Amino acid sequence: MNTMKTFMLMATLTALFMVGGQAMGGQQGMTIALVLALGLNFFAYWNSDKLALAMNRAREVSVAEAPDLHALVASLAGRAGIPKPKVYVVDDPTPNAFATGRNPEHAAVAVTTGILQTLDRYELEGVIAHELAHIKNRDILIGSIAAVMAGAISYLATMAQWSMLFGGGRSDDEGGSNPLVMIVTMLVAPLAASLIQMAISRGREYMADATGAEICGHPKSLASALNKLANSNAQRPMNINPASAQMYIVNPLSGGSIANLFSTHPPMEERIRRLLSM
Repeated sequence: MNTMKTFMLMATLTALFMVGGQAMGGQQGMTIALVLALGLNFFAYWNSDKLALAMNRAREVSVAEAPDLHALVASLAGRAGIPKPKVYVVDDPTPNAFATGRNPEHAAVAVTTGILQTLDRYELEGVIAHELAHIKNRDILIGSIAAVMAGAISYLATMAQWSMLFGGGRSDDEGGSNPLVMIVTMLVAPLAASLIQMAISRGREYMADATGAEICGHPKSLASALNKLANSNAQRPMNINPASAQMYIVNPLSGGSIANLFSTHPPMEERIRRLLSM
C-alpha cells in the first residue's frame, strides 16, 4: 500500500513538472521539461550519496577507529539481508543519524558523535536498523529524486517569473505560453511539489520504522531512541543545510522554525505509538 502510494505521488510530481514546462513554453516547453526531468533523475541516481555525505561533512571511519559501531552495522545488515554499508561519522554533539546511497550495494550509514554518547546499545541498534531499512527499501533514491524534482519545479516557477517580466507570454496560438496559466503555475506548482515531496518522505519514514523494528527485533528500543532524539534536536537543532533535513531519522531543524508546519517527518507521537503497538 505504501509503495503504491509513493509511486502515485512520484508520478504526480513528474506530471506537475511537465505541466509547468507546458505552461511556460507549450509543447516544446513540456518536451524540454521531460528531458530535464530525466537528466536530473539520472544525476540524482548516481550522485545523491556523494552530495549528501559532503553536504553534512560526514567522514568515513575505519574498523580500527570504531570497532563496536562497525560490528553493530555488520550484524544488523546481515539480519536485513543486505551488504554491509560504509560507516560514517558526523562531528556534531546533537544525536541523529541518516543513510544514503542509490542501492544496497552502494550505501552508507552516518551517525553523529552525539548519538554515540546519548543512546544505549539497544537504542542505537534500533536507530541503525531504521537506517538500514531505508537502504533495504531504497528510500534514499526515492527521496533524492523527489527532492530534485521538487527543486526543479521551483526553478521552473522562477523561470516563469522572469519570462513574464521580459515579455515571454506569447499566446497559445503562437506556440508559446499562456500568461494566466503561467501565473497559476508560478503560485501553485512549487507549493504542490513541496507538499508531495513531504508526503513521500513521511510515508517512507513510517515504513522504515516498521522495517527497522523487525530487523532489530525490539520496537520499544527504537521508540525510546526516537523520543530521546526528538527531545535533543528540539533543544539543540543541528547546523545543517535544510535541503538535507529529510534524510535524518528525526527532524534536525526542530527548534520552533516555521518549517515545522511543512515537516518532512511524521508526528513523533504517531511514530512512537505505531512502534509500541507492534
